Amino acid sequence: MRRSLLSSLRAHLGRLIAACLAIVLGVGFGALAMTAHASASHGIDETIGVQYKGVDTFVESRSDTITPALAAKVKALPQVAEVVPKSTAYLQATFPGLVRPVNLAIDALYQTTQIATPGTTSGRLPTATDEIALPNKLAAKHNVAVGQTLRITSYEKKSWTVKVVGLIDDKSAFGLGAAVATPAALNIFEKNGWISGIAIAGKSGTDPQSLTAAVQAAVGSSFTAMTGADKIAAEVKDYTNGIDVLGGVFGMFAVIALFVACLVISNTFTIVIAQRTREMALLRCVGASKRQVFSSVLAEATVVGVVASAIGVVFGVALSALALALSREFDWGIPPVSLHLGLTSIFVPLLLGTVATIVAAVVPARRATKVAPLAALRPEAAPAAASKRGIVRLVFGFLLLAGGGALLAGSAAQHSVIFGVAGGVISFLGVLAIGSLLVPALIRVLGVLPAKTGVPSRIAVANAVRNPKRTAATTAALLIGVTLISLTCVGIASVQKTFDVSMDAQYPVDLTATTYDEKLPASAEQQLKEIKGITHVVPVKKVLVKAGENQFPVVGIDPATAGSIIHNSQLVADLKPGTALVDNNTLYMLKLKEGDPVTIVSGQNKLTATLKLGLGLEPFNLTTTDLAKLAPNAPIGSYWLAADPNADGAKVIDALSQSMPSVQNLEISGGLAKRTAYTKIFDVLLAVGIGLLGVSVLIALVGVGNTLSLSVLERTRENALLRAMGLTRRQLRSMLAIESVLMALVAAGLGIALGLIYGWVGTTALMGSQTKDGTVEYALPIGLLIAIAAVAIVAGLLASVLPARRAAKVAPAGALATE
Repeated sequence: MRRSLLSSLRAHLGRLIAACLAIVLGVGFGALAMTAHASASHGIDETIGVQYKGVDTFVESRSDTITPALAAKVKALPQVAEVVPKSTAYLQATFPGLVRPVNLAIDALYQTTQIATPGTTSGRLPTATDEIALPNKLAAKHNVAVGQTLRITSYEKKSWTVKVVGLIDDKSAFGLGAAVATPAALNIFEKNGWISGIAIAGKSGTDPQSLTAAVQAAVGSSFTAMTGADKIAAEVKDYTNGIDVLGGVFGMFAVIALFVACLVISNTFTIVIAQRTREMALLRCVGASKRQVFSSVLAEATVVGVVASAIGVVFGVALSALALALSREFDWGIPPVSLHLGLTSIFVPLLLGTVATIVAAVVPARRATKVAPLAALRPEAAPAAASKRGIVRLVFGFLLLAGGGALLAGSAAQHSVIFGVAGGVISFLGVLAIGSLLVPALIRVLGVLPAKTGVPSRIAVANAVRNPKRTAATTAALLIGVTLISLTCVGIASVQKTFDVSMDAQYPVDLTATTYDEKLPASAEQQLKEIKGITHVVPVKKVLVKAGENQFPVVGIDPATAGSIIHNSQLVADLKPGTALVDNNTLYMLKLKEGDPVTIVSGQNKLTATLKLGLGLEPFNLTTTDLAKLAPNAPIGSYWLAADPNADGAKVIDALSQSMPSVQNLEISGGLAKRTAYTKIFDVLLAVGIGLLGVSVLIALVGVGNTLSLSVLERTRENALLRAMGLTRRQLRSMLAIESVLMALVAAGLGIALGLIYGWVGTTALMGSQTKDGTVEYALPIGLLIAIAAVAIVAGLLASVLPARRAAKVAPAGALATE
């Protein structure tokens, strides 16, 4: 049997390549997920470990403030060698080219021998009170070099000139990091600055556990002492929680790809066994037992699984190395991470791929042993669709569909994600179980119009439903991919729309530029319009008014232009003469409620308006018409701005903060920064989801091609007879193309429908409890869904090319002689 196995592998190598491709893709993305996750986790371990190198014990506040006196108390312990208070001063620095200062955090730099201090890329660390060292990324952003001087200012308006003597190596840091200065300098900048913790190094031979216990006893219950290793673990957990989630998402997609690969592998071995029916029959005739035939098929699957899984692991590791290299080459906002290979990330995908291949080949192998030797000398007839086993499966499928639907309804009503996941899985299994009934029925419906175009189309429709079980299995492979991609697109679009509506309520204006004690320049509006990314600029007048004993500012907004900068349409509708839009604090201050009238006074003028709640704007908002009645000459106190949704929010805010140089103090507020950050997250999630789930579609295409190949094999004599009766090669190829497109259309249509249902229910379950009133917005990304359907149809056409060419190449006379 060994010789038979080797000859079989050589003879059917081309067919087995299809199964190998499916395994390589499935295992490859499993290896990619595990390798990327291991590398990222290891990189963060190293990054945070460097920051706490030499720290044996770390003290954090639990309920009290850490003071220098507490640090001195810890330093007095006999086990302690070094103590470093983590002191930080928060100042503002005026960088070259900027019209106003930006925030700058400065950490205290202590001279230590055991506890690590930051390294430099150029220059040196500060030693005098008029010296600082800047993080390298921050210096590069503002074009600052070693030797330059900076002006730094405290929030008490005290200023100092300092010299930049070094640039800190921050390539492994998250974000821009903090500058460093001597403790004496920090005490000058901000006396008794904030201390976030105390790093402690023990004397030689001191056990970290016993040192931590002694420190805990000294600092008391208002503070927490932990070992340096525990502090690193806690910091790593804060960062790697996100990575664990990402690794889980990658792993889920890899499992999906592997599941789809199993369907393709099963179909592939079914094809191989159908081609080898006579060969196996001859083996049985010359003495091979059922067990030997069964073992030979599984041995073949094992060889294919091991080889393809090994290639998949190499493929996944290579992709992971490429992704990490790109992350180092481009600024993705994360520290550079090197490739880290663990035994788990290599052998687990290899083992899973091999086992999945063997399991997928079991059913075809058993089918090969069930045919008697003499009966197997002719190709096996297509299985009957209405078998007893098939009926039981249909009943079971409908029960799963009903149970899953009930769970989905309960998930939407109770906002339960667990119920939603369970309902989605169970109902989808029900759809797969009734596929042998549902898919042929849908193909018949979709085939009504093509069948009227000619004989090849009618034959294509008949061929597509001839073997319902295999057609359903093939469609299922593509259905899984389309459903998941549709679910991802619909779910992310719905969550983003829900978030946008929530943001519109909380931050109805993208940006506001306000000054309180200065007059805005006459050219301010034009300067703001010239900022790249700003689409609308609306001036807002402000005046100080009285209402009873209270005095507060009131702004006037022009209703005609409000719609261009206020995203909340309800607020725009409520902004009308005689109405004052106020927030909750204003209502509380006035001791009034919504709907009550209020009289406000400015100089000799009075105005009565009805109070209406309007959150997200200024505390007290009137129309410009009403404000003119109070203060005809009210000055412009701020500008409200709308930004391009596709603009880089951070760059727009940076440009706005440096606009109008004649204004000394300009306050920037609004929801653009938060909106931009979340939009980027949604875009990344959508790209990752589509990219990874596209792998399952690619694997499914291999399955569609295999099914058509098996169909061509079973219909060799039939196709030859059609050719002999006048069917041209072009018509034969179009017949197979129509058959493939019909299966792709069913998978696309059913997958998009299921994706809409699952996406909307999932959004309700996930976001229903997160929004203020439980309202969830449902999105219908028509463009993406049309693209998914188009890709599925084109993919179906491409999958039919090779089987159609193979069928067209067979000469009618030779094929008619095939038994």
